[in-house]
Amino acid sequence: MSTKAFKNTRVEEIKEHIAKAKVAIVSDCRGLTVSDITNLRRRLQKESGDYTVVKNTLAKIAIKDTRFEGLGQFLSGPSALALGFGDEVSPAKVILQYLKEAKKPNEIRGGVLDGKVITAEDVKTISNLPSKEELLAKILGGINTPAQGIASALNGVTRKLIYAMEEVRKQKEQG
Repeated sequence: MSTKAFKNTRVEEIKEHIAKAKVAIVSDCRGLTVSDITNLRRRLQKESGDYTVVKNTLAKIAIKDTRFEGLGQFLSGPSALALGFGDEVSPAKVILQYLKEAKKPNEIRGGVLDGKVITAEDVKTISNLPSKEELLAKILGGINTPAQGIASALNGVTRKLIYAMEEVRKQKEQG
């Protein structure tokens, strides 16, 4: 049985982690081995995230009066928290991809994004969105394409002007 000091320490750890998070997702951790949890945690850490198995009562105490208080409704049964500290889309993508690859029957229960409670369906929808980096690349590509077109058009005009001036020079030399 855990001591009160240990429980208080664990609550503080959860509070610290959740305070830095942009998104939190609750999933069922039944059927996952220690190895599975470790692999999933490592994948999330590569994407600026974390995955930790939590005791529901301690997690509920830790999220009380925070923007993640809505997670409480998903904390029943064996639970794990996936937190995203960078990109909001990455945790959802990583978890769902891992569960699919590992053929684990675990379920996503829901989460909180920007202080709003999201359902399991919302998490799946979010996982299909492109990451922030992909979106920025698409925007920059969209901005760059017209600029390249203008530059090509201006180069074409300049090139034709130079050809015309060269032809005029040749005609003056001959005649």
